[in-house]
Amino acid sequence: MGQFPTNLAVAIDWLASFGKEPDGGITRTLYSQPWKEAQSALKGWMEEAGLLTNYDSIGNLFGRLTSPNHNAKTILIGSHVDTVKSGGRYDGAYGIIAGIMALDFLKKKYGQPAINLEVVSFCEEEGSRFPLALWGSGMMTGIYSFNDIVDIKDSEGISFETAMMAAGFGSPEYRVRKDIQTFIELHIEQGPTLEKVEKSIGIVKAIVGQKRFRITVKGESNHVGTTSMKWRRDALHGAVNMIHDLYESVKEYDEDLVTSVGQLFLEPNVPNVIPNHVQFTVDARHPNEYVLRSFCQKFTQMFQDHAKKLDLAIQVEMWHEVLPAQMDNGLNEIIQSICTRSTISCHWMNSGAGHDAQLFARVCPTTILFVPSQGGISHSPLEYTSTKDLETGLEILIQLLHQLAY
Repeated sequence: MGQFPTNLAVAIDWLASFGKEPDGGITRTLYSQPWKEAQSALKGWMEEAGLLTNYDSIGNLFGRLTSPNHNAKTILIGSHVDTVKSGGRYDGAYGIIAGIMALDFLKKKYGQPAINLEVVSFCEEEGSRFPLALWGSGMMTGIYSFNDIVDIKDSEGISFETAMMAAGFGSPEYRVRKDIQTFIELHIEQGPTLEKVEKSIGIVKAIVGQKRFRITVKGESNHVGTTSMKWRRDALHGAVNMIHDLYESVKEYDEDLVTSVGQLFLEPNVPNVIPNHVQFTVDARHPNEYVLRSFCQKFTQMFQDHAKKLDLAIQVEMWHEVLPAQMDNGLNEIIQSICTRSTISCHWMNSGAGHDAQLFARVCPTTILFVPSQGGISHSPLEYTSTKDLETGLEILIQLLHQLAY
């Protein structure tokens, strides 16, 4: 295949070269130069594999193995090409690579499918550059529109639209795909379950819902040495109390509820000045929407109570929300039967991480299958899945696509 990878392990390292950091992590945020280079390289590889390629107007990349039936629907497979800052080399990338290799194998062995097979490299899923996640799949499914990116900027003040246009995308017209019959995503687990139960494949029953908030607390700056503690309007003091009680309140719920404060900014960020402005994020997840909504309402009220007590102003903004999604039981039963037939161990489970599959579950039969993550580590340069486990996932994907499309 010339300049392109010939096996899974080589392909993982090859794609990881785009956006590689000195610490071994990968930074490939939406519409950045490493992102553009990765998408372009994947396009070349898809074409080398004999797939028909195209971008949509926001930068999702597709490689299509066409059915001779012009009226045939499409089975879409793939994942996202973007990463978190200094993230791992498997998250998202594995699903794209496995999709290309599966279609290449099926084309060579069986020829054209009865149903179109198409691999997608979604432009964005992580929400790591702009405060909006699942952009690629959100547009494809009609859940997002260009109205959702108005006035959105990254941490450097670059607008979403400006970044998109600079990358060569952003046509104001977007056609939602109506031909997608099924969506399948192959992904690393990003957690420790499969490793702990010693299973090779995770069959996902449901993906948790998640809500992300931006909390802004405002007080008053003053000299730390001359302002009595009782007269202070210390925004950081309030934020610390809020964050402490947020974590404590989780104990009142079942173990499926998780939350985290992952980002925090304060101003003026000077050692001898009382902070007057603090902004932090809250990420909350649970597979039951009622439980998740109840928790979010409770901590929002708790934050407001803390602000009132300390004479602080507070703003609570929910900037990302994805409902819990049930995966298709029919597809999962087929995966179970393939695993049984191939004597590959599997485990039925929920996904605690968000994925593009949860948006497709609203519009077509969808599932996601997992391979183990060593130590349960993800979003880190230490993210690792063995080549054997990666190849097992690819084997299941190939068998699944053959059964569905030939």
